[in-house]
Amino acid sequence: MSRISKNVILVVLTLTSSAFLLFQLYYYKHYLSAKNGSGLSKSKGSRIGFDGMQWRAVKKFIMLTSSQNVPVFLIDPLILELINKNFEQVKNTSHASSTSECKVFCVPRDFTTFALQYQLWKNEEGWFWIAENMGFQCLKIESKDPRLDWIDSLSGTEIPLHYICKLASHAIHLVVFHERSGNYLWHGHLRLKGHVDRKFVPFRKLQFGRYPGAFDRPELQQITVDGLDVLIPKDPMHFLEEIPHSRFIECRYKEARAFFQQYLDDNTVEAMTFQKRAKELLQLAAKTLKKLGVRFWLSSGTCLGWFRQCSIIPYSKDVDLGIFIQDYKSDIISAFQDAGLPLKHKFGKVEDSLELSFQGKDDVKLDIFFFYEETDHMWNGGTQAKTGKKFKYLFPKFTLCWTEFVDTKFRVPCETVEYIEANYGFRSGILP
Repeated sequence: MSRISKNVILVVLTLTSSAFLLFQLYYYKHYLSAKNGSGLSKSKGSRIGFDGMQWRAVKKFIMLTSSQNVPVFLIDPLILELINKNFEQVKNTSHASSTSECKVFCVPRDFTTFALQYQLWKNEEGWFWIAENMGFQCLKIESKDPRLDWIDSLSGTEIPLHYICKLASHAIHLVVFHERSGNYLWHGHLRLKGHVDRKFVPFRKLQFGRYPGAFDRPELQQITVDGLDVLIPKDPMHFLEEIPHSRFIECRYKEARAFFQQYLDDNTVEAMTFQKRAKELLQLAAKTLKKLGVRFWLSSGTCLGWFRQCSIIPYSKDVDLGIFIQDYKSDIISAFQDAGLPLKHKFGKVEDSLELSFQGKDDVKLDIFFFYEETDHMWNGGTQAKTGKKFKYLFPKFTLCWTEFVDTKFRVPCETVEYIEANYGFRSGILP
């Protein structure tokens, strides 16, 4: 009897040990290797370690947009930074079957952000229905089209600005880009209307939509990341550098209409000729400074015309730009002369009160004022051409935003009212 008991115990111990060993093997295969991304399978993209919710949500979204020919491209800052760090390696392995772990799309995050050029989208409603049938919960954010605000009868027409599609715990943020005059792309502010569930996703973590934004139209390229084919900007670094400086503010079309109701527009031949020449000069200056990589903004009377009446003031007789002195480059003068704009005046020096004036067509002058930063304010110098007397104009500190003016993307001070008041000493939004 004792011998039978020992055999039974031995068998039980053997079975228990075997079961424990099998459990360890199962645990390693399905949990540890998934966590470390080291488990492999024969099919591309289905390896253990590629089963994170972020990767699966992105994969399903790409399948959806590809099947519906929706031209989306990746603009997620976190993902683009990871791609950019290993850009050459990513390009070289784009068309090869990768066997390494999921390095990019499996990174923990709440959102993955894509963009869409709206004019290329042909089947919006059908896509929305298919997305929900694939398991996505989608939210559509609409608002009025600012491009139509100048046309009183069309202002208020709504366009889609953002889509947020959630799959389980991960969400895809689809930013809708719209074409604007000047060949750039614009996206709107993500404003939640009253009926929207504020707990749908953590909206505060969204990196696009806190304010409207403007971007250069990116050239795109297709790459393969973590087994997924995606379109990204061909120059990821340039796009990443644009993001923190992309804030856009509209011209005040409603106020401009009110201004012209009170003060009739000057439609004389002389006024219209000047405005045409000034527009050409502004666009030439923008092209020249962009080639040099110099930031600039609409200043003085040109800024006032944009702010007050969304147009060039017909009696101003010149064009005014501002540049931070730290952005000064020694070849600015030669670049403008090469563009057909000879130097008319140079006042001050780089260390103090620099001001440049260039001669355009038909006596239309381009004045460039350089701004200097102090602890609690900024200033630019001014010099009377006849007397040589110098002046110092003080401004509260300001930041720069994009806007649209004379069919071109320009920068203006974001704190426009304070800037104009410092320049002219009155609320120029209501005075002629």
